[in-house]
Amino acid sequence: MFNAQAAQLFRSCTGALSSRTLARSSATAFGRRAALGMRSRHYSDDKAQSTEQAQKAETENTEAEANEKDEVEVSPETELLHKLKAEEAKVADCMSRLRYLQADYLNLQRNAAREKEQARDFAISKFAKDLLETVDVLTMALKSVPKELVATPEQSQESSSNATSSPSTPSESSAEKSAETYLKELYEGVESTQRLLLHTLFKHHVKPYDPTGEKFDPNLHEALYQVPIPGKEPGTVFDCQKVGYMIKDRVLRAAQVGVVQDTQS
Repeated sequence: MFNAQAAQLFRSCTGALSSRTLARSSATAFGRRAALGMRSRHYSDDKAQSTEQAQKAETENTEAEANEKDEVEVSPETELLHKLKAEEAKVADCMSRLRYLQADYLNLQRNAAREKEQARDFAISKFAKDLLETVDVLTMALKSVPKELVATPEQSQESSSNATSSPSTPSESSAEKSAETYLKELYEGVESTQRLLLHTLFKHHVKPYDPTGEKFDPNLHEALYQVPIPGKEPGTVFDCQKVGYMIKDRVLRAAQVGVVQDTQS
């Protein structure tokens, strides 16, 4: 009896042990299969990447070989043509720069010559303008002498005959004649001085101008006063107090004038 129970207990223990070992073996087999599957997947992915890299490398190699073949296939004549075109482009660039520099140099020469000429022509502008006051004083001195006192030789002979016909003492006639002579000589001296001074200014391109009767120009004239005068066009110069002077094409001194006023405004 006791032996039968022991045998049954031994069988149940061995059955449990066998079921556990079978479960463990099945679990390990499943894990191995999964690991093998993962390894195979990783291996396939790595293989695909390696094949793509190999294809890229092959394409790059083929392109490089094609470029090398193209470079090798370029003949010396084509290379010379390319070099010749490049040199021609450089020459054209240099020629255009040279033309620009030549044009700039010519403009610089012209400007320098014009400035030199203007400096030579207008160097005496200030000095000539100061001399104009002297000319004005001499002109005023000549205008202050009455015309009847400064007569021509014919007029002086007529005046002398009239003086001889009229009764007068010798001392009075000689005194009057000497005064007229002195005045006439003084007048001629002042007139010759003015003429010489104007001639000297004229040699340096300084010329006077009298705008009487012309249209008023603010660039050439200086209006001192305005007077309404019937029968004359408004805006015209009717009186010139001081004549104007120009040095070449520049105004050295504007003429001081009186202008006819417009009565309608």
